Amino acid sequence: MRTPLLALPLLSALTLLLAACGSQPPAPEQAASGVESRTPGAVAVESAPVTQVKPEAFDAGSIAALKDPRSPLSKRSVYFDYDSYVVKDEFQSLLTAHGKFLSANRKMKMLIQGNADERGSREYNLALGQKRAEAVKKALALLGAREDQIEAVSLGEEKPACTESGEECWAKNRRGEMLYTGEF
Repeated sequence: MRTPLLALPLLSALTLLLAACGSQPPAPEQAASGVESRTPGAVAVESAPVTQVKPEAFDAGSIAALKDPRSPLSKRSVYFDYDSYVVKDEFQSLLTAHGKFLSANRKMKMLIQGNADERGSREYNLALGQKRAEAVKKALALLGAREDQIEAVSLGEEKPACTESGEECWAKNRRGEMLYTGEF
C-alpha cells in the first residue's frame, strides 16, 4: 500500500517536468525600429494680417465699452454726501454716458444698488439707499434711458465697500452702484 502513495507525488513531479520541457522554439530576431527625430524644425504657419487698433478709438455705444478702462462706462459708482441723495455735479458726465448707452442699447438692463454707511439705523439706511438709487435712476431716465430698463434697489449698509470706521471709509460706502445685465 505504501508504493501507490509514494508513486503519486513522484508521478506528478515527472508530469510537471515534462510539461515544462515542451516549449516552442524561439522566435526569429526582429529588425530594430527606426528612431523618430524630436528636434524642432521650421513650421510654416499662415495667419490673417493683424489690424492696428488705435488706443484712443472706442465705440461708446458698444457693449465692449463697459469693460474698457478708457471708457467712462467702466466706472459704475456715484458717490453721495453724508445724509444726502442729491447727485453731485461731478457725476453728471458719468450719468450722461450711461444714459446714452442705455438709450442706444434698448435690450440692456441696469440694476442700481443704493448704499449707505454704517451710521444710522438699519431702517433709515435702507430708506436712504433707496432714495440714492432712485435719484440715479431718475437722472438716467432724463438722459435717454427707458424706465423699464432700470431697476433701483437699496442695500442700506449691508454691502460696504470699506469696513473701517472713519470719514474716508464712510464716504466710499455712500454710493449708488450701476450694474448691467449679466453682472447681477
